[in-house]
Amino acid sequence: MNSNGYPSSFDKELDAVQVHKTVEGITTITMNRHHRRNAIDGPTGKKLTDALLDFESDHSQKVCVFYGANGTFCAGFDLHEVAKFEEQKAGYTGPRIAENERVEGRNIGPIGPSRMQIRKPIICAVSGYAVAGGLELSLLGDIRVAEEDAIFGIFCRRWGVPLIDGGTCRLQAIVGLGRALDMILTGRGVGAKEALMMGLANRVVPKGKALEEATRIAQQLVTFPQGCMNADRTSCYYAAYNASSFEDALRFEYDNGIKVIDSESVKGAARFSAGAGRHGKFDYEEKL
Repeated sequence: MNSNGYPSSFDKELDAVQVHKTVEGITTITMNRHHRRNAIDGPTGKKLTDALLDFESDHSQKVCVFYGANGTFCAGFDLHEVAKFEEQKAGYTGPRIAENERVEGRNIGPIGPSRMQIRKPIICAVSGYAVAGGLELSLLGDIRVAEEDAIFGIFCRRWGVPLIDGGTCRLQAIVGLGRALDMILTGRGVGAKEALMMGLANRVVPKGKALEEATRIAQQLVTFPQGCMNADRTSCYYAAYNASSFEDALRFEYDNGIKVIDSESVKGAARFSAGAGRHGKFDYEEKL
C-alpha cells in the first residue's frame, strides 16, 4: 500500500494529475493519462477531487485552468475500471458505481469532482475529445476554450453507460433542454464551431492554443476584485440550480452581493472617481 491508501501498483501513475500554481494566483490542473486518452479511473478521480479542493481552499489561488495533456481533454470514465468494482480488490478506496451509492453533498463521484460546484472560477482548455464523462468534467468550467478540431459528445450512449456525473443536470443549464437532449439521445459528436454556436464552447482557438488562451483569460480574471466577481458568479449558479422562484433568485443576488459593497465597491468607486478606467479600459488592458 502507498501513502494514499492505494495498492502500490497505482504508484506508476503518480503523474496522472499534475498541479502547477503561480504567484499571481492561477492553478493549472492537468489530466495526464496518455495511454488511456486521459480517461478517469478511481485513483485519478480521487487525485482530481483533491486537487480541486486544494485550489478552492488555497487563499493565494484565484482561478483554475483545467486541461488535458497529450492532445485530448478527457475520454471519459475508464471502462477498464468496471472490472475493479466487480472484483472488489483489496485496498481500493476510489469511487465506485453501485446501486446503493448515494449523492451526499459534495461526496466523490465516479469520475471524482463531478458533484462539486467549486467556489472559484474554472476555465477548461479543451483539445481533442471531451466525451462521455470527459464532457461532464468540462461542464465544471465556467468558461470552455475549445480548439478548432475539438469534439464534445455523449459517446457512452453506444455502450449503455448512463450520465451519472452531472451531465443531465449541467448540460441543459448551459445549452438548453432541446440541444442537450439532441446530444444525450443521439450520442453524436459536436464540433467546436457548433459547440460555440450552442454556447457549449465560449471561445474557439487554433489547434494547440487552448491552454494559452485559457491562461490568458485567467490572467485577466485575477486582476479583478475577487469578492465581487465571486459573489456574482455564486448568484448566477444559485439562480440556475437552486432558486425556487425568480424572487428567490433576486433575493439571493441582493443578499449575496451587498456583502462586498463595503470591502470592494466603495474602493472601486473611489478609484474610478480618481480617474481609473477611463474610456472603458480595465486595469489589465491599461497594463498592456
